[in-house]
Amino acid sequence: MSEVAQLQLIALSIVGFGILILLFIRATFVRVTGFVFIVLGLFSLMSLAVPQLASLPPAEEKIDIASIKTPTDIAAIGQTVFFSKGQCALCHSIGPSESARCPDLKGIGAKLSKDFLYESLTDPQAFVYQDYRHGGVPKEYPATMPRIDKDPIGLSKNEILAVIAFLQQMSGEPISVSLSDLEIPGPAPKAPVKAAESALVAEAHSR
Repeated sequence: MSEVAQLQLIALSIVGFGILILLFIRATFVRVTGFVFIVLGLFSLMSLAVPQLASLPPAEEKIDIASIKTPTDIAAIGQTVFFSKGQCALCHSIGPSESARCPDLKGIGAKLSKDFLYESLTDPQAFVYQDYRHGGVPKEYPATMPRIDKDPIGLSKNEILAVIAFLQQMSGEPISVSLSDLEIPGPAPKAPVKAAESALVAEAHSR
């Protein structure tokens, strides 16, 4: 029996117990208590009837440098990162949207340079705007944007550049992110155990 089914059975038992109290007991306090049990059980049944969705971490994007031939390929990867691992679409939109909580990014690639966009994504507080909406002396208006190269998002440099290329493409601008900007992953470091074993073998041969 699944965990949800067990909880539903418990809630159903509470409802049944509450109904029995109402049928056989005349004491007002006990009847009120039974009514409360029934209400709680019904709410539990209703909440458990809602489909349960598993909360899974975003899928890790793998950028195959060898498969990238043009800046358009970089932008295509950036689009995937924007709507998945980058979680950008949770707050931003590309175009007007009533549900967006943060600025619309349509045209942002035409307004800001590649370097400024990169700084804004990795160090959002580097440039703090002045807020003139309240009158009087303007106040600092720090960004609410988190650093996307740190946890929990943790985009790599290549993924950030791909997102910038996507924003430039969506703005109708030439993509200034080139293949030479991407970091080519080096060979995986040897495991410490293997390295220690190699050192022992070399030492044995030298004797």
